[in-house]
Amino acid sequence: MQPKLKSRVKWADREVGEVTRVILDPLSRDVSHIVVGGNGVGTQERQIPVSAFQSVTGDTVHLRAASSQIGQFPAFQREAFVTIREVEIAHLEDHLDVEPGEVLVPVPELERDVKRRTFFTNLTHAIGALLALPLLYPVLRYVMKPMYAPFDNRWIKIGNVNKIKTEDVGVQFKFKKLVKEAFMPEAEVDKNVWILKASPPVLEQVYKGKDMEFRDSTGQVVWVNKRDFPYVVYSGKCPHLGCGYKWRKVPKLGREIFLCPCHLSIYDPSGKVLDGPAPRPLDPLPIRVAASGDIEIIDMEYKAGVKAQVRIV
Repeated sequence: MQPKLKSRVKWADREVGEVTRVILDPLSRDVSHIVVGGNGVGTQERQIPVSAFQSVTGDTVHLRAASSQIGQFPAFQREAFVTIREVEIAHLEDHLDVEPGEVLVPVPELERDVKRRTFFTNLTHAIGALLALPLLYPVLRYVMKPMYAPFDNRWIKIGNVNKIKTEDVGVQFKFKKLVKEAFMPEAEVDKNVWILKASPPVLEQVYKGKDMEFRDSTGQVVWVNKRDFPYVVYSGKCPHLGCGYKWRKVPKLGREIFLCPCHLSIYDPSGKVLDGPAPRPLDPLPIRVAASGDIEIIDMEYKAGVKAQVRIV
C-alpha cells in the first residue's frame, strides 16, 4: 500500500510529523521516497526512502528506525525536484494511489545546474536584438549564407553488421564526421546512431507496409529504405530536444526500451513514443549494407521539438 499525503509518520519509539510530499521513480511509477515534516524532525524536512518503512496502515506510516536516528536521512532539497506536470509525463498521475497534492520526480542531472532567467531579462534582450537587427542584417546575411548550402547526402561507413547479435535489440554505432560550420574550417566531430536488426512485426510498425523515401533540400529522392530490409537505423538525437538517448533493460517495466534520461522520453524498438514529452517517434535514417556486411548511412538531422519531421542537415 502506498503512503498518502498528510499521513502520520511514526518512528519505532514515537510519532513524528506527517507526509508533506511524495517522490516517485518515473520509470517504475512507484513511490520511492516520502518527505516528512513536523516538530519531530526539526525545522528541515527529511527525505525518507520506502526501504525504511516497517509498514503502512490506514493513514499512518511506521518506520523501522528510532527517532534518534533521524540524522541518517538527508534533508529535503526542493530545488532538486519538479512536479510531474512540469516534466509532462503522460498518464503518470492516473497510476498513483495517493491523495491529490505535491507529487515530485527528481530533476534530471543535466538540468540541475541550469539557471532560470526572469521574464524581464529576456524581454530586455529581445528588445535590444530588435533594435540592432536593421544594422546587423547585411552582416548576418553574409555570415549565414553557408547555412543555406545543400544538404550533405554523403554515405558514411560506420561499422559491420556482425556487431548486431540479437533481433529487436538496439546497438549503438559511433563514428566521426567532417562538419563545416559557417566560415570556420572543416572539423571532425563525434556522432552516433542506433541500429537494430528488426523482426517482421517491428518492421511492420516502422514502415507500415510501404517503403521509406528520403529527400534533399530540393525535394528530390536521394534514397529509399525498402520495407523488407531487416536493418533499421535511428538518429542518435532524441526528437524532443536533441539529447542523446540509450538502450536500457528495465526489469520493473518488463521490457527493453530506448530511454532519453534528460526528459524521460521512452520509445519501443520501432521508435514509437511510449511515454514522455517527445512529439514524434525516433527518426530513421537511410541505410545500406554491402555484401561484406559493412554498414553505410546518410547522417541526416531533423528539427527537434516539433511533431513534423523537418530536415535541417
